[in-house]
Amino acid sequence: MRLERRVEVPVYDLSLIRSVWEVRVKKYRQRQRKEQERQQQSALAKIDQQWQYRIYCKTLKSSELNLLQHYLQRSTLTDIQPHTGTLTEEQSRLIFQLHGAQWTDFPRELQWMTYLKEWHIRGTKIRRLPEYLALFTQLTVLEIPKNAVTELPAEIGKLSMLKELNVNYNRLSRVPPELGDCENLERLELTGNHNLTELPFELSSLKKLVHLDIAENRFASIPICALRMNKLQLLDLSSNQLSDLPEDMDRLEQLVTLFVHKNSLSYLPHCLTRISTLQMVVVSGDELTCIPTKLCSNPDIKFIRLYDKPVSEKKKKEEEEKKKDKSKKKTWRREEEEVKDSREKEFMQAYIDSLKDRDTVPYSTTKVSISCLL
Repeated sequence: MRLERRVEVPVYDLSLIRSVWEVRVKKYRQRQRKEQERQQQSALAKIDQQWQYRIYCKTLKSSELNLLQHYLQRSTLTDIQPHTGTLTEEQSRLIFQLHGAQWTDFPRELQWMTYLKEWHIRGTKIRRLPEYLALFTQLTVLEIPKNAVTELPAEIGKLSMLKELNVNYNRLSRVPPELGDCENLERLELTGNHNLTELPFELSSLKKLVHLDIAENRFASIPICALRMNKLQLLDLSSNQLSDLPEDMDRLEQLVTLFVHKNSLSYLPHCLTRISTLQMVVVSGDELTCIPTKLCSNPDIKFIRLYDKPVSEKKKKEEEEKKKDKSKKKTWRREEEEVKDSREKEFMQAYIDSLKDRDTVPYSTTKVSISCLL
């Protein structure tokens, strides 16, 4: 006889294996955190960062170079993040970043950093921009969303190189007319300030603007200056208090996208059909009663209607009628089922009675249901 070979299979508790693995992962993360803290506290990182800026100094003018060297002697460069990648004359840029609710004002060293090209400030408690903002003549991007900014200074008009301005979700109640002097501005975002009701007519001089976002405010009509921005491609007026659109909107000859949902529009003007570049229109359909046929039937235009308000009384009546019809159908089905049950009972009774006349009783029977379609 051949002896059977026994194979011993070790059995482990999965909870023990998991706990061992979690301990190892925890230790690994602790080592990573300590190493990261060591690198941050090391002087090598600061020296390397300063050398990156000194290399960039070769592309700066003498006046900017003096300001940069003055800043390097007084600052630890903790709030500046250099551009990663090859620094060329066209692609090189310096970015100032400031995040976190612990900031209530700008750092003092910022006033000597006029060579900066971008500001990215988000989620702070800063209420106003500094007075020395006009010194940053090379600034092209000013992003300050989700702060506590209550006003834009008039000095912003001296930023002649500015291309993008984002002041979304702040506390603005007005826009300075001096902003119209930023003639190179291409993107303007003022979403969610809630107190904005108009834009100054001086913004009509922003002839290079292609993106205008003034959603989630209190505009009762489209600003006149917006209709004079000939290069405008995207216009977002959603979540305002618009009751109609002007009949001369076809002045926006290069408009591609129009957002006007969450307003009180009852009709759309026929002039929209004359904008040959238009590709998308988003509007609320709750109160919309009149739409140009060419607009909604044009295959080149994505016409989107959103329904975001409570159901109207007519729809409620329709739903009630549908419920009544459903209840009638249910009662009809119940009656039909009752008739069917009675027929089945009669058939079974007749079948049982017929067994009495037979000589032998079947061992098993099959229930048969007969339905006649008249």
